[in-house]
Amino acid sequence: MKWASAISTQENIAGCIEETTQAVKSQLKGQPADLTLIFVSPHFQNNYSDIPNMIRKHFDPGMLIGCSGGGIIGAGNEVEQNPAFSMTSAHLPGVKIQPIYSDTADLPDQDTGPGVWRDWLGVQAEDQPHFIFLADPFSFRGEEFLSGVDFAYANSKKIGGLASGSHSTGGNALYLGNDVHSSGLVGVALSGDIEVDTIVAQGCRPIGKTFGITKCEQNLLKEIDGKPPMEVLQEIHETLNENDRKLMQSSLFLGIEMDPLKDDPKRGDFLIRNLMGVDRESGGLAIGAMLREGQLVQFHLRDKVMSAEDLAMLLARYYSKGKADDASGALLFSCLGRGQHLYGKANHDTNMFKDKLGDIPLGGFFCNGEIGPVGNATFLHGYTSSFGIFRPHSVEAGE
Repeated sequence: MKWASAISTQENIAGCIEETTQAVKSQLKGQPADLTLIFVSPHFQNNYSDIPNMIRKHFDPGMLIGCSGGGIIGAGNEVEQNPAFSMTSAHLPGVKIQPIYSDTADLPDQDTGPGVWRDWLGVQAEDQPHFIFLADPFSFRGEEFLSGVDFAYANSKKIGGLASGSHSTGGNALYLGNDVHSSGLVGVALSGDIEVDTIVAQGCRPIGKTFGITKCEQNLLKEIDGKPPMEVLQEIHETLNENDRKLMQSSLFLGIEMDPLKDDPKRGDFLIRNLMGVDRESGGLAIGAMLREGQLVQFHLRDKVMSAEDLAMLLARYYSKGKADDASGALLFSCLGRGQHLYGKANHDTNMFKDKLGDIPLGGFFCNGEIGPVGNATFLHGYTSSFGIFRPHSVEAGE
């Protein structure tokens, strides 16, 4: 397995493609590309449909997949608000690569069996696939799709993001092979000699202790540990310093433990969701997720310091497992609200990735929503940096 990644900031797409294809071919050292991911800024929207053929004039990309993005990541660099085109290619011997496209308008019924979802997607569970998904934010039924795919492929990793090159329906580009779509979802299923490790940095720090949900109705949180949540928040407020009290006014979230078997969840184990509103009469909170009694929850705060701390902690935890030594390539799907907008400087997350894990070829883009797992389930996130790290399965198996 060999990965390569390049980025170009030239102001014409022909120059960008020539520069990145030459760099990728050089890094692959004569080995053919089996999979190529491209991400293109909206500065080149007039050329979206020409890009696959332009690439093939210089280079055989193997299976081509990609999308438009409001910020582009390649060769471990982040480019925002400026013209950019990135290419990340992989030589993947022993890996089966299966393309996926759906307009996602007619998903299988949520009450059907997993076999129906597998037939609909056209991917066999026996292959033990992992998935990369790229979707159009205006036509993608994200939570329904991801819960169905989790149901059908419970042991598979799913990673990806929503295209972010346009603010209107039909303005994005989704690439799959020679085809360019403006809606729906494209993806690849990867099976065989490949493992995918995931890191989802949600950028939050917990405050207070964990609580059990003792009363709820759909997304309305009525009681935690027998108390109205607003009463609990007032108690937490009294224990915080002045800076955290200010953050509670604008950057307060609820973390929900998604693994019912965990009774001692740690930082990074919670699914972070927005607080949608307050029921002043009961002291309840409306949450941006469906709830169930017995779940463990913990309030969280988010700012740039916490986001940096969260990513550093998760990368260090991954490095301590020793898997980074076998990593060949990586993809980063980061929120448009991160990057320079959050940190005030470029390359924050990519530099930290390099500092913690080494010089692994890294491509990706800034998304309108990020796909990645928390616990054993896959979700559509906001404000996260969601990494997929690729390594050979045969190394892990000792083959």
